[in-house]
Amino acid sequence: MLSLPYRGRFAPSPTGPLHLGSMLAAFGSWLLARHAHGRWLIRIEDVDPPREVPGAAEQQLATLAAFGLHTDEPVQYQSQRHALYHAASERLLAQGKAFHCHCSRADLTSQHGIHRHCAASQQREHPAIRLRVTDGSHVIFNDALQGPIAQDVDRDVGDFVLLRADGCWAYQLAVVVDDAEQRIGHVVRGADLVDSTPRQILLQQALGVPTPHYLHLPLLLDADGHKLSKSLAAMPVDASAPLPVLRWLWAALGQAPATLDAAATVAELLQHAVAGFEPGRLQKESRIVAGSPPA
Repeated sequence: MLSLPYRGRFAPSPTGPLHLGSMLAAFGSWLLARHAHGRWLIRIEDVDPPREVPGAAEQQLATLAAFGLHTDEPVQYQSQRHALYHAASERLLAQGKAFHCHCSRADLTSQHGIHRHCAASQQREHPAIRLRVTDGSHVIFNDALQGPIAQDVDRDVGDFVLLRADGCWAYQLAVVVDDAEQRIGHVVRGADLVDSTPRQILLQQALGVPTPHYLHLPLLLDADGHKLSKSLAAMPVDASAPLPVLRWLWAALGQAPATLDAAATVAELLQHAVAGFEPGRLQKESRIVAGSPPA
């Protein structure tokens, strides 16, 4: 684990406007960085062109600015970092830690979609690249909020993709390379990504880069128990009225609402939030009901 000065980040994918779920991760990661007197970075994870929405990255950055959440260093774009991913994949291939794979999803049906050995029915012109996950790859890490998390990556995930057959870099490789290159020591994100962390730790070990500290914030549920990112949170947050949204997010993070009562502007609210933030009040559940979203 890293023990350097605190460096955190928020890394949205430009697949649409920021919603309440993504803003919870942004605000939570920003608060933890400020509480540690550290730096907070923004990275646009535009490594998957088929899923991108034109103009979404610019809209996301404008929304963050309206909420007073500004990066401490220039914004990084994954689309400009292909050389780093290529170099990492070539190193893993040369060391025998990764391999070219011609298997399709249909080929892996008999293995329940988990790659443990190649079963390709035909050779592809452009094969994928997978990380070689050895038998007995049991990964356990201590999440700063959720506690110990364990996964048998060989049995539960298998050899996972680093470069897709369509030529797109996989999230797992890009995020590990970026976090290492940007010296990210603390990763704060939603609990929906907690299952990805063991894969990323294996990849960090294969590349010989440090493992950050991880903290996965709870997923937001509405009053009926539905995941907000699939319902109300899919609606864009109102960047023209950030104060009620910030207050709502503050309460969803388990903080005392009265702390922000005197704030009349975004700058005042963030000042009060940094002064009154208590990490020990963060809710440890992986899913929380946070009440009705702001109108």
